[in-house]
Formats: sequence, structure tokens, C-alpha cells
Amino acid sequence: MRLLISFFLLAITSNGFCQRTIQKMIDTAQKHDTIIVKEGVYKEHDIIITKPITIIGKKNVVIDAEAKGYVFKVLADSVTIKNISAKNVGKSYTKDFAAIYISRSNHIVIENVTLTNVFFGLLIEKSKNIRIRNNYISSKATTEAGTGNGIHLWHCSNAEIEENELHSLRDGIYFEFVKNSVVKNNHSHHNLRYGLHFMFSNNNEYLQNTFNNNGAGVAVMFSKYIKMTRNKFLKNWGTASYGLLLKEIYDAEIIHNEFSENTIAINLEGATRINYVNNTFSNNGWALKVAGACYKNIFKSNNFLNNSFDVSYNSKLNDNSFKGNYWSSYTGYDLDKNGIGDVPYRPVKLFSYIVNKTPEAIILLRSLFVDIINFSEKVTPVFTPKNLVDEAPLMQKVL
Repeated sequence: MRLLISFFLLAITSNGFCQRTIQKMIDTAQKHDTIIVKEGVYKEHDIIITKPITIIGKKNVVIDAEAKGYVFKVLADSVTIKNISAKNVGKSYTKDFAAIYISRSNHIVIENVTLTNVFFGLLIEKSKNIRIRNNYISSKATTEAGTGNGIHLWHCSNAEIEENELHSLRDGIYFEFVKNSVVKNNHSHHNLRYGLHFMFSNNNEYLQNTFNNNGAGVAVMFSKYIKMTRNKFLKNWGTASYGLLLKEIYDAEIIHNEFSENTIAINLEGATRINYVNNTFSNNGWALKVAGACYKNIFKSNNFLNNSFDVSYNSKLNDNSFKGNYWSSYTGYDLDKNGIGDVPYRPVKLFSYIVNKTPEAIILLRSLFVDIINFSEKVTPVFTPKNLVDEAPLMQKVL
């Protein structure tokens, strides 16, 4: 392996000035060489990599694509790009321009890279063994059609996406047909649509990420064998905004997550065999909004704190289990002092049923009328599932 330094690679332009080009460095290098790129601004686009190579920016290396296309196109295995900034990616309604485009390539590392004013940040397809770590990716999204996603994977496997910050994009992180991958310690915020959006992606883990102030929160669709642990879903407000949207999800674990100040913390549609354990739902409009075809879900040892509605349910049938949760609105007692309320708790209120049918009724929230109808439904359930009850409500919050 050789070490190439950009200072010695100069291209003479037609006007007689010397200009260093990264493409020239790559073309000159041999397989598995390391290129050290010297400080400076490089006005280049469509830099093509077709051999195993490592590119490392020494300090303050900026590549300006001048809105003309891609920055890097990686078409080889074993490529590493580190310590480089790129900006002004081309924008198109017919091409998915990206700062770094990776196709059919394996064993790729993208680390300590700053990408600004992008269309897509990283666009990766049909690749595996990808490591994306400690990068900053942003754009200036104003419309969904006018921008792409920060980290976009399609038909990939064994990816590690860690410690990245993504904002002002369409979706921060997007997975489609991705498997056996980990998304950890990322901060995805102020994106136009979703902080995280994945579909048809099985056997993936999402750990210790923060998703806040995104237009529609986080969407998880048509996937199975998912683990979501110790993530934060915060301040996702809007008429169609969720902390977490689950649609057609099977056999998943949602554990130790925080959902705070979202319009709907979790919206469930066709979610089956999911364990919700040790999560905290606080100050949301709806903590849980359960639509049809949700079966055999377990809600255990969760905290429900000061939500306008703890649970909303649109069916009279219930095949889900609620047991051993803490409900801040629970008013029962614990005579035997075992930490478990002696009176079962019904989390579904009649008013939530009414609001589901007639959203305009929300203006009556906090009124005496609402208290009266909720009490009557509590005494004699008619509209809410009779068996949707927590038989062992906790008297103290779960730590």
C-alpha cells in the first residue's frame, strides 16, 4: 500500500494555473493506496472511484460540486472516505444526485464527513458491510419533491449507522429492503417528513437515537423482527405527526424508549406480537392510538404520564395485554401496600372514542361534560372494550 499526498498531484488548466484534482489522485493511485488530501477547496463533481482505496482529508478539505451532480460515485469494494466536507450537490427531478453514491459495493467506511446543501446525502444501493459513523448531513428542505434523504439505503445488509447528525432533509434516515443492520446514537431532527423511515426491512436494531421536531416523526412499515431500545421521540407535533408510526409490523420489541410531547406517541396499524416494556409516555396528545388488526401485543411496566389520552381504541374487541403499568391518572388505592393498585384501571376513555369519530369534539377537552361521560363509561362500558383493562396498575413510576 502506498501513501499519496495531494500536494504533489497538480493538473494544469487551460489558463495556465495549477489545480489539484481529487479525481486525478484517484486515477493515479493503485489498489489499496491511501490518498491524503491537502487543505483547500476542490471544485469537482462526479468523482468516480472504481478501485479499493482510502481517501483521508488532512484538514479543512472542502469539495464543492457547484450544483452540477454527484460528489463521489463509489463503484468498488473496500473504499474508505474520512475527514472531508462536501457541499452543493446537484438537484434534479429525474436523477437522485447524492454527495456520496455507493452502488454494488461492499466493505465501505464513511466517517467524519460533513455534507451540506445536499439533495441526497448518502445514497447506497445493493451493498453490504457498510459503516457510516460520526457524519453531519444537512440540506435546506422546503418541499418533499425538492430534496432527498440524509442516509438512504436500498437492498443493503449489515450496515452500521452510528453517531450521525441529520437535519433539514426529507427523511433523516431511510431504509428499504435492508436487513441485519444497526442504527445507533444518531440525532435526526427538523426534517421535513420523517426522522427515520423504513419499509420491508427485517432483523434490524435501533438503539439510543434521538428523533425530534420532525414533520411526521418516525415511520416503521411492513417489517418484522425489529428491536427499538432506549430511543427518544420528542416534540413531533402536527395533524399527521407521530412519535412512532407502526404499520404492518410483526414480532418486535420496543423497550426503554422515551416518548414526550408528540401529537401521537405511538400509532399502531396492523401491529402484531410486539412487546412494549419500560417505555415512558409523557405529555403527549395520545400516548397510544390503536387502529385495527393489532393482535397479541403486550404493554408491561410502562409509564403513562400526563397525556391528554393514554389509550385510544377504535374497536370493541381487544386481543392485547395491559398489565403492571403506571398511569398518572389512576385514582385507585393500595390497601395491602404491595405497590399494585387494588382497583383495575381502564385506560380507554369514552371521550377518546368520541374524538376518534368526531375530531372537532376535542374543543370540549377538560370540560365537566367530558368528566361525566368518562365516568359513566367507566361504570358501565358500552363503547370501549370491556377487557381492555390493566388488572395490576402500579402505584409508583417504573424506574
